[in-house]
Amino acid sequence: MQEKINLLKSEIAKVVVGQERMIDGLLIGLLTGGHILIEGVPGLAKTTTVNALAKALGLDFKRAQFTPDLLPADIIGAQIYDPQANIFKIKQGPIFTNLLLADEINRAPAKVQSALLEVMQEKQVTIGEESFKLSPPFFVMATQNPVEQEGVYALPEAQLDRFMLKLVVGYNTKEEELAIARRISSGEQATINTVLSKADLAQLKEEVIAVHIDETIERYIVDIIEATRDPKAYGLEKIAHHIMFGASPRATIDMFRASKAMAYLRGNDYVSPVDIGYIAKEVLRHRIVLSYEAQAEDITTDTLIETILHTIAIP
Repeated sequence: MQEKINLLKSEIAKVVVGQERMIDGLLIGLLTGGHILIEGVPGLAKTTTVNALAKALGLDFKRAQFTPDLLPADIIGAQIYDPQANIFKIKQGPIFTNLLLADEINRAPAKVQSALLEVMQEKQVTIGEESFKLSPPFFVMATQNPVEQEGVYALPEAQLDRFMLKLVVGYNTKEEELAIARRISSGEQATINTVLSKADLAQLKEEVIAVHIDETIERYIVDIIEATRDPKAYGLEKIAHHIMFGASPRATIDMFRASKAMAYLRGNDYVSPVDIGYIAKEVLRHRIVLSYEAQAEDITTDTLIETILHTIAIP
């Protein structure tokens, strides 16, 4: 099924130039059923990439534009009174889909962001007294602008933890930007073809689950996670005062799943330390809470993760 992955990448490449790391992250979410948070300044093809992925998959796709005046009912739905029938009916929100694009998720206040908590964890939605299970597959791909910009709200820690990966998207290279400008100015419009069915996706997921992960690699992952909680136990005294809270058990689970998917994307049937190194920042950067000292010193979670990876012995 590797040829299916290559076909999928080819379709996305029709509208997106470069950004291989973002595309790999989205595919990891696709293959594991994990939710993905994409952060970057406007104009870096975040929304375009998710749109292209949805079309290439042929899945039910809905987009919710998050704004400061949005209400939870605008996302999950609400009970609407029907005066003719004298009953309340359920009006389903955009969350009832396979792939939900939560565009600029940090433009909405916390009460709206928190409306996604139940569905992201339990794949169900509660409206009034009724709960509705969503049809699989279901995953959320959210975009956000960097938190230091105006008019944004930081995501609650509980919601951040439900995202398997946080992808930070940077600018394209000069050659890639030249190719983008030429493509857009020429008026070229590519058609995205559906290259994967739901059955194909289910088979790909099964193949990812079957990827072997050795016990030494498993323990290596657990050591990395534990080092975010108790740095001193791993000889990391110099960063201990920079971490207020380490990664949660979800991080361990997601590291297992994401590393398997990464190995699969690289054409391997086993997980290696290279796969861990590739996805470690994406899995952990949004799950480590920095101390006030770290924030004052402009220390980032990426810097701390790099230090941990360089300190813990590779099996």
